[in-house]
Amino acid sequence: MSANSSGLKGVVVFHSGYGHTKRMADSVAEGAKASLLQISAEGELSEQQWAEILAADFIILGSPTYMGGPSWQFKKFSDASSKPWFADLWKDKIFGGFTNSSSVNGDKLATLQYFTLLAAQHRGIWVGVGMKSSNTKASQRDDLNRMGSFIGPMAQTPADAAPEEMSPGDLETARVYGERVAEIAGLFLAAKTAASIV
Repeated sequence: MSANSSGLKGVVVFHSGYGHTKRMADSVAEGAKASLLQISAEGELSEQQWAEILAADFIILGSPTYMGGPSWQFKKFSDASSKPWFADLWKDKIFGGFTNSSSVNGDKLATLQYFTLLAAQHRGIWVGVGMKSSNTKASQRDDLNRMGSFIGPMAQTPADAAPEEMSPGDLETARVYGERVAEIAGLFLAAKTAASIV
């Protein structure tokens, strides 16, 4: 795992069914300067990927929203995380998350809430979007946070649209969010380091 310029180690752990969530993951990872760990079509991660999560200072979770929640592949990963949960291995890590669905609502909030609960189970610290929504008459499809989400970035992609047709605003929201998670993680790590020196 490579650290970003501030020395932080971060991972984006995600599942993508058709490539749309992967585009979001790419944007989040770009902003956070984090490694991409894609959950396989069978819901698996390699031992090396699990090791990267353990070594990370922050973990950003991603999944499409299917039937009102994350994909089964993501849920399989979530259940498998009970092993580090028993040993408190992810305690006090910084967490974030993002999702995509074809409908404007699509119950994406339920997926993000699932992520926040998973982070809380691991006794982690969640980072919200940190920006206001674009909700005026002048707002456009490609504005930042056009979906008005505060827990984590949401993207909306029509069911018949290719990943290349995703809203640039949704992707930029994801990138800026990645920057924010890494920034908060850096502040938290610096505070912990300072406290241990005193």
